Amino acid sequence: MMALSLPTHFKFKPSNLHFQNLHAPFEVTRVRTSRIAKRSNDSYPSIHGRLDPGSNSSRTVATRVSSDGGVPSGSIPQESAPSDIGSSTSSSSSSADGYVGLFVRMLGLDNDPLDREQAVVALWKYSLGGKQCVDAITQFRGSINLTVNLLKSDSSSACEAASGLLRMISSVNIYRELVAESGAIEEMTALLSRSSLTADVKEQSLCTLWNLSVDEKLREKIANSDLLLLLIKFLEDGDVKVKEAAGRVLANLALSHSNHKTMVEAGVIPKLAKVLKTDVEGSKIMRKEARTALLEIAKDEYHRILVMEEGLLLVPLVGPATYKSFKPALHSWPSLPDGTEIEQSLKGPSRYGASELLLGLNIQEKDAKLEEAKMNAVIGRTQQQFLARIGALEMESERKHQSGSSSDWQFTILPWMDGVARLVLILGLEDESAITRAAESIADACISEHMRVSFKEAGAVKHLCRLLDHQENAVQFAAICALERLSVSTDVCQKIEAEDVLQPLIDSLKRSDVSEKLMDKTLNILARILDPGKEMKSKFYDGPFNGSTKKLQATRTTGSSGSVDEIPVSNPISSLHIDHARDLLDSAALACLVGILKKTSPSLQRKAASILEFVTVADLSIDKIISADIESGLDAVFQQKIVLVFMHADTELDMDSQQPELHALEVEEAGLAISAASRLLTRLLDFEQFRSAINAARFTKVLRKILISAIPLHNKDWVAACLVRLSSLSGPNVNFENPINIEVTLYEIIPRLIEQIKFSSPEVQEAAVVELNRIISEEVVDSTRAVAAEGAIFPLVKLIDEGTKRASEAGIAILYNLSMDAENHSAIIAAGAVSVLRRIILSQRSHWMRALHLLRTLPT
Repeated sequence: MMALSLPTHFKFKPSNLHFQNLHAPFEVTRVRTSRIAKRSNDSYPSIHGRLDPGSNSSRTVATRVSSDGGVPSGSIPQESAPSDIGSSTSSSSSSADGYVGLFVRMLGLDNDPLDREQAVVALWKYSLGGKQCVDAITQFRGSINLTVNLLKSDSSSACEAASGLLRMISSVNIYRELVAESGAIEEMTALLSRSSLTADVKEQSLCTLWNLSVDEKLREKIANSDLLLLLIKFLEDGDVKVKEAAGRVLANLALSHSNHKTMVEAGVIPKLAKVLKTDVEGSKIMRKEARTALLEIAKDEYHRILVMEEGLLLVPLVGPATYKSFKPALHSWPSLPDGTEIEQSLKGPSRYGASELLLGLNIQEKDAKLEEAKMNAVIGRTQQQFLARIGALEMESERKHQSGSSSDWQFTILPWMDGVARLVLILGLEDESAITRAAESIADACISEHMRVSFKEAGAVKHLCRLLDHQENAVQFAAICALERLSVSTDVCQKIEAEDVLQPLIDSLKRSDVSEKLMDKTLNILARILDPGKEMKSKFYDGPFNGSTKKLQATRTTGSSGSVDEIPVSNPISSLHIDHARDLLDSAALACLVGILKKTSPSLQRKAASILEFVTVADLSIDKIISADIESGLDAVFQQKIVLVFMHADTELDMDSQQPELHALEVEEAGLAISAASRLLTRLLDFEQFRSAINAARFTKVLRKILISAIPLHNKDWVAACLVRLSSLSGPNVNFENPINIEVTLYEIIPRLIEQIKFSSPEVQEAAVVELNRIISEEVVDSTRAVAAEGAIFPLVKLIDEGTKRASEAGIAILYNLSMDAENHSAIIAAGAVSVLRRIILSQRSHWMRALHLLRTLPT
């Protein structure tokens, strides 16, 4: 998009200096000016004919920017130039040019301020004649510098004229750099920082900056100065022309990608977004410039999210011809955009059929009110369909303006209510390219629950689900991407589930040419619809409660031995879910899911394991699952190379020193996949057919290795549970002498309890420290060493000092056992245990004798 300079338009009426035309000789009547002329040995020709300035005030010249310093036709002036400007310039330039040098000399610093003011006013009016007049002024050495110096004047008239002259000079390409080098940007920064300025001075100064910002090098200089904050401030100025000029400068600054970060940090997005969301009469130019700037800034993905957070949406420009295929549905009775039918009242239709046209007219109940989201959807649909019917959604001129730029520019920005309705309207058109781009925009716009629900209420889900059967792969992929982002919302996911999307999604997974990206999006949707714990979540979670969100975590009960005794199984699932499971029990679908377990990334393995768990919980045909070679699929997940390779501390340390962030991410993803597979295996072990068909010893061996590995602690929950379940198959064995129970205690239970002591509430801390004391008191092998290795000494000392009586007693008992190993003494002392124990002893609390025994074991 070509950067444009601002056309000139002045509201200037000097009191004692007039022009017969743009290039007529000057007539100066003030005595002071005559004295200066006499001192310069120059005389002025006498011009007796004088015209009223108002009679020629509408005769302005549109200043534009071109590559050769001329006036191109591509710019957009405020007022068109008269047709005889060229002839007027050529006929009278010789008579006026002779006085330019005199007025340039009058700009000198040794002249009286009033004379300098009148000189710059005269030169400003003369420069309106066009490029030839500007050339005549700039041929005198120092003319630009002297004009810049006048920006320091206390006279508003002088500042306005100096800014106006610099505006005219900077409109010519070859002089733009000279204006910047003369210090114009710095002086205008100081000028615009003044607390009291007239609107005319602001306008002329900002228009000069607009001309300078055409140059890419100068854009960066302007953006990295105090001018940026001033420009943002002027967006809220009371004068429309000042706001428009500031918006045009910001639009030019946004053309340089390097300025985007600076502009965003300065807070330009909320200010520009406010312009687009506020319907102010006469601000059409302002909205255009704000839209241009935001479109440029939104090319960055992160900045695009910031723009959408302000309530704006990027909507693709698909061309006015595309909307010709729009055919509004004709209903005998109205319905909501999402397809919900409105119940008719018992009364008959109105006499003139208004009840069939106006939504909700026949709803007679006083308390029958539409939700805000539904009302917004109705309003947005009505507005956009009306614009589509009259052909006013996109104008030909707008399309032509966009056609010369890259595809990234084929967007407009709309307030969210109109944007949502426009995107849903495009989904119902026939143009495949337009549909694809609309679906992609919907996926980008689903950044919040509010937006996801808005698209659902506007009817996007029905259109997107219909597009899953589209013959074009690009359309299918875009629809799946949009549904994947929408399905994050539980409410919207239920709507997607009701549209019978399972079969198209499963069919897409069966395709031999399916890409990993498409597979990932499809599995995301399926995993959210076929969530094994969905029924349980729906019972215990129905939104925020008392301002806080309930967190659902896998729960377990710990028996007297400290091992996991019971794993809660999923609740019975609904008949709808059973029907979904039957759809998945197709042999090809099961083979596809097991193949994902064997060959793909940990992220896909995790989702496939969750879906297979759903099928397992349905308990329809375990034989089909076994015949799909589920055992080898699970074994492939457990054999995660990233986990098993770094079993030794030295190797892990080397990897962390090379790429610690990458290594941590890979281990996290592998841990999630292993946790999902362990949960699936635990479910499968409930079936006798599966238990008799697998090699339990092999699974036990690999899971024991994983339990000791570096995967995150929360991923070891189901690994430990599965190990206990496997060990129970050979008979009940809950003693600590069982190697599996020992390993579960050392590598899962003890680390989890210490984590609770560090970060949980006082009640949870007390329960955790009491449980930890019980484990250590029963002399589990290496338990004290495991506690010390997990860094429990410091939080234990803090808990002894600040915790409840019961927690303090248990903590002292644990530290006493740890103090039996001299290697722990330095850590106990460093944690401040000595002073804490002395306070307990001196205050003679109920457990002061235990504190005394512990203190005696320390080298104090």
